[in-house]
Amino acid sequence: MTTETNDTTDELLTERRGSVLWLTLNRPKALNAITATMLDALVAAVEAGDRDPEVRAMVLTGSGRGFCAGADLKDSAKRTPEEGAKFVKKIGELTSFIEASGTPVIAAINGIAVAGGLELVLSCDIVVAAESAVIGDSHSNFAMFPGAGVTVRLPRKIGLNNAKYLMFTGQTQTAREWMAHGLVNEVVADAELMGSVERLAETISSKSPLVLARMKQALNDSLDHPVSTGLRYERALSAAHSYSFDRVEGLSAFREKRVPQFEGR
Repeated sequence: MTTETNDTTDELLTERRGSVLWLTLNRPKALNAITATMLDALVAAVEAGDRDPEVRAMVLTGSGRGFCAGADLKDSAKRTPEEGAKFVKKIGELTSFIEASGTPVIAAINGIAVAGGLELVLSCDIVVAAESAVIGDSHSNFAMFPGAGVTVRLPRKIGLNNAKYLMFTGQTQTAREWMAHGLVNEVVADAELMGSVERLAETISSKSPLVLARMKQALNDSLDHPVSTGLRYERALSAAHSYSFDRVEGLSAFREKRVPQFEGR
């Protein structure tokens, strides 16, 4: 396995492990609260990872005892309303890019994930959490209105009533409670989180990046279309995929009883 480390800023650590790009928010003393510097680095890293054909999956996690406590409120207090709106817009654009990206993104929740941290989680494709992790939306606790997708994505993930309860109260809940809601896919012991996520990311990165990108696109769009429209879209993508190299390679590997070598085309 090849490992490449590229610390683009002290506030974000990036590391390539084989075909998996690890992105680690790195302000542990501030529970990885998002600053403008961190946000710029994160946007650049995610966009670069999505463009790189060698990157087949991405993992987003945090250092220390927090995943992400949202935007740094100390910085937010210093911004004018116009500057604040631009900052929130940029976080929203990041979450939309992660959601629309053709590369599968796994959230590895190692600790507290609230407000903007929850919005980052909601944009990811798969969520694995440590047993001790707590998750919630704390915007209402400080009279902050969200702007990075929680009002749209949270009810789609856990239902409207659950979303209202958690957003109105500002309460956090445990990782297992969020798994019961349907947001968290897997809860593991704290010491096993990174190993479990690494194995999951390696499994996903071994698949055809083309078929995963098309699956992600179809799945994301499915909730916004009537069933009949979604089925037509699925059949159209399936027909287009029939001509792909990866489909031919997958079938050949099955016949020849070998590991397929996908190229993403």
